[in-house]
Amino acid sequence: MSSADQASVSDEPSAAAARPSVSIPTDALIMIPVRNTVLFPGMIAPITLGRPEAIAATQQAMREQRQIGILLQRDAELNEPGPDDLYRIGTVANIIRYLTGPDDTHHVVCQGVQRIRVLDFLPGTPFPAARVLNIPEPTTRSPEIEARFLNLQRQAIEATELLPQAPQELIAILRSTTSPSVLADLATSYMDIKPRDKQEILETVDLALRMDKVSRHLAERIEILRLSNEIGQQTKATFDGRQREAILREQMATIQRQLGEGDGKAQEVAELNAAIAKAEMPADVESQARREVRRYERMPDGAAEAGMVRSYLDWLTELPWGLPEEKSIDIAEARRILDEDHYGLEKIKSRIIEYLAVRKLAPEGKAPILCFAGPPGVGKTSLGQSIARAMGRPFVRVSLGGVHDEAEIRGHRRTYIGALPGNIIQAIKKAGARNCVMMLDELDKLGRGVQGDPSAAMLEVLDPEQNGTFRDNYLGVPFDLSRVVFIATANMLDTVPGPLLDRMEVISLAGYTADEKLQIAQRYLVRRQLEANGLKADQVEIDPAALELMIKGYTREAGVRNLEREIGRAFRHVAVQIADGSKDRVALTAQEITTILGPPRFENEVAMRTSIPGVATGLAWTPVGGDILFIEASRTPGRGSLILTGQLGEVMRESVQAALTLVKSRAAQLGIDPATFEKSDIHVHVPAGATPKDGPSAGVAMFTALTSLLTDRTVRSDTAMTGEISLRGLVLPVGGIKEKVVAAAAAGLTRVMLPARNRRDYDDIPASARDKLEFIWLERVDEAIAAAIGGETGSRVGEKS
Repeated sequence: MSSADQASVSDEPSAAAARPSVSIPTDALIMIPVRNTVLFPGMIAPITLGRPEAIAATQQAMREQRQIGILLQRDAELNEPGPDDLYRIGTVANIIRYLTGPDDTHHVVCQGVQRIRVLDFLPGTPFPAARVLNIPEPTTRSPEIEARFLNLQRQAIEATELLPQAPQELIAILRSTTSPSVLADLATSYMDIKPRDKQEILETVDLALRMDKVSRHLAERIEILRLSNEIGQQTKATFDGRQREAILREQMATIQRQLGEGDGKAQEVAELNAAIAKAEMPADVESQARREVRRYERMPDGAAEAGMVRSYLDWLTELPWGLPEEKSIDIAEARRILDEDHYGLEKIKSRIIEYLAVRKLAPEGKAPILCFAGPPGVGKTSLGQSIARAMGRPFVRVSLGGVHDEAEIRGHRRTYIGALPGNIIQAIKKAGARNCVMMLDELDKLGRGVQGDPSAAMLEVLDPEQNGTFRDNYLGVPFDLSRVVFIATANMLDTVPGPLLDRMEVISLAGYTADEKLQIAQRYLVRRQLEANGLKADQVEIDPAALELMIKGYTREAGVRNLEREIGRAFRHVAVQIADGSKDRVALTAQEITTILGPPRFENEVAMRTSIPGVATGLAWTPVGGDILFIEASRTPGRGSLILTGQLGEVMRESVQAALTLVKSRAAQLGIDPATFEKSDIHVHVPAGATPKDGPSAGVAMFTALTSLLTDRTVRSDTAMTGEISLRGLVLPVGGIKEKVVAAAAAGLTRVMLPARNRRDYDDIPASARDKLEFIWLERVDEAIAAAIGGETGSRVGEKS
């Protein structure tokens, strides 16, 4: 509770002189709007007048010896409130005194008389005036009212006594009050609650309900005041304890100095100063470190902050501030290392050699930041390790998958318990060199949480113009990252923010073909799994046909991770036979692989699925590489409905609708009876139904499947297709051509139909995939139908590449 509120009517300058009197009917009441004051009957409250209209209204009421009405504004910020901006229930009041201050301020002291309800405001008056209805106070006394009165009186006295300086006069008034209505209004008037809560109590005429509301507010205030008093006492006790502890620590330090036991701290400080001198810090960083050492020297050994400062100094002195002597890059050796570590990837290796050549010729230049993008298991991380080997620098990897806190990049401030630098600075310390090769792995898996956006913090790290003065929150001093070779990896670029992607040069890695996987298995995976399972090369021999069976029958992936797992399974089976002495040498053939790994999990379903009308083979892109996609269409008697299943996204659903519209528009040309559409329901399904699918690139396959269904002709089983379609029959370009073509070659297809405007992607397709496929470049859907169903080629069909 507090003393009565005093709220000004307005913040504007007051009028200097009174306005001329205006005739107000005797049955009307002059109204004074107030901002934050609610006047209750029987209460006395001062009000400051600032609005010229309020000054003129009050002066006229004084001259005519009339009462005034006090109404609370709904919005305290309004300077000129209208009738709709005022509450309709207020208090009629007598003017006890009118005062004018030396600085031309006007004040009026009012005493509330009775609650009133505004019936209507008078139009055309220079200040608010209204006809009102007096609301009488209830006078009935009942046992329930008496019980509420006693409880309310007890609460009001208790709340008043809990105040830091309890006003005894108010407590005496509360004890002597006998009217329940007066007690409720008095307690509310002095209670520290919001004006709108006081207005709610003013508008409550029912006495029992009013007393219940006041009782609830008093109970809350009593609880708050009790907690406040307890916290104040605890704070005082804590402060006294700390002061006593500080005095005791100072006395203990004095005793230690007198006994000569403080030499350990002096030796520790000397070691810190020597470490700072050896760390080759920049001048501003060294100055900061010296200041922290001086602080640490003055602290008692047992002080809580001493451990924090010592940990901070350890980080400063252990970081590699100086730039080590850089080795000259040997381009021939770098080429040999890349060829030794990776098979294929000729364009990727060529770009890396170019990158290393530029770093050799311009070591001080701002080299681009490379981002390897591709499906899992294609060698993105190992490429970064090869670059580090070629440059002769230490390699360190920072995993960004699942990072959702900005502090994990920039570090925590030292004021937090357990604070540490961010992952970037920690990786620099682990590498032990300021010019290390840092792999930022899984950049596309960065999250965003309530602690901030870590991808925004990465903007400074990956910007060559800014990272020379990177500031970690824990260190509090700039650290030069310009000599770090950053290499990022990502499975997909859609989730990487645009500004972050703009700072990097993206190098795409497609999935491997079956021939490339065979070479990788023979060169790397077999040797690695032999070592992992404790086998020697002369103890086990694996046939190339067995590896081909593993590739085609047991794995379906863009990379080679699952292939390596299957090789490991086979070798573990051999390890058991070698370990128990039953065999000294094992030769793994294709038949042996089937016995060990079981029946093949994958088979070529293209011919089976395209042996009936209404089925076409499309090509899809996924985050783990390309894949073949089957479009199945069926027709049943109905009313012309289109049914779509298979978890199709909004874009793919629109693509099916566009394909059906295109088929309808070309019904005569395709030999389809138009009445067929009105008498049939068409159902389009895309297996597998549990996998969500979206995108426009299945448009050509959708159109081909619908045409095949309605013309009752099958689509060639050796042909796959991709491309977006328009309602004009054009075939539009799509993305992921390289991954899709590799998937078509791996699935055993021999022909692919691609948009003609995707010819620019032809050179990116691996040569092993190009040699196995016939490419048909489409400009219009007519060419797709001619090549896939009609047995004839269109205007640009049949190009063998």
